[in-house]
Amino acid sequence: MKDATDDLKIVVLSPTDPMSRGQLRRMAQLARDEGFAVHWQEARAGRGALVRTLRELGGPLRAADRVIVGDPFSRYVQLLLTLFGPRHVTVVDDGTATMEFAAQLAGGERLVRWHRKGDLGPRELVLAPVTSMARRRLAPGPGRTVEIFTSLPVQAPPGTEVTANSYAWTRDRFGPPALTGGADLVGTSLVETGVVDADQYLRVVGRLARAHGATRYFAHRRESPEKLHRVAVEAGLQVVRPDLPLELIARRGPIGSTVVSFPSTVVHTLPLALAGTGVKVAVCEIEPEWLRATASPRAQGFLAGVAGTASGADRLAPRGPGADRLEFG
Repeated sequence: MKDATDDLKIVVLSPTDPMSRGQLRRMAQLARDEGFAVHWQEARAGRGALVRTLRELGGPLRAADRVIVGDPFSRYVQLLLTLFGPRHVTVVDDGTATMEFAAQLAGGERLVRWHRKGDLGPRELVLAPVTSMARRRLAPGPGRTVEIFTSLPVQAPPGTEVTANSYAWTRDRFGPPALTGGADLVGTSLVETGVVDADQYLRVVGRLARAHGATRYFAHRRESPEKLHRVAVEAGLQVVRPDLPLELIARRGPIGSTVVSFPSTVVHTLPLALAGTGVKVAVCEIEPEWLRATASPRAQGFLAGVAGTASGADRLAPRGPGADRLEFG
């Protein structure tokens, strides 16, 4: 009998960021442990990498009946879709950008990450034709079906199928975790992406730690070492840099009885991954005065939407601009 894994080829287009590379290495090994073949492609490794990647992946992509992509906003993914248009596309993404992707696809808009401003820089102008073609390849049409597989609450664009990710595999393979009885904080890259002011962010991290008795801070893979040093020194938190996605780390445990995060993917995914464990997940909303001038005009509304649609998480809000405590709202 033919195994289902025989028809699936997994290719990792390796990023350059060390933390992302490390997490992907561990995830690739988990996939291998499940019986899948995983090819590690150094797609960004200097000169000639793009041509080499296109040469090596061209044949399999042309022959594929279905292509599964993990980040529709990736320029690399968009280029591959432009050159090799599959008949069936599945977007597998639990990032909050999936909400923006679905909305942009439904509205026929240009694909752009929510935290970026709308104006086109020189690089975006050069890549605009690629992005435009990729958007068409990611939209359903004659001879093409599109599926979005996600745990995020997205409205299916016309002609697109949305399949819910319930994190059943994660719950089946890991845990249930031991609970520490305290609280853990989850970091975010909102400072690094130019959305939130660093000083404001660190002040709120300190407030959250004091209010909930948190001792650990799970860092986002894109957080800078300088900011994490300040988290450790100024907030007195133990900084943990996970080598796997937080959903797996939390499920394996130990994990706090309360997990507090800013608006991000985990306020949607952790309640699913930790279902039945008794862990409470809370989201601290972003106040307008925390935003930087460099933030996209869409940032406040988008982040409010991420928090507001997290049905499995409690919501936290400051009691006044100078509040020293953050309480459940």
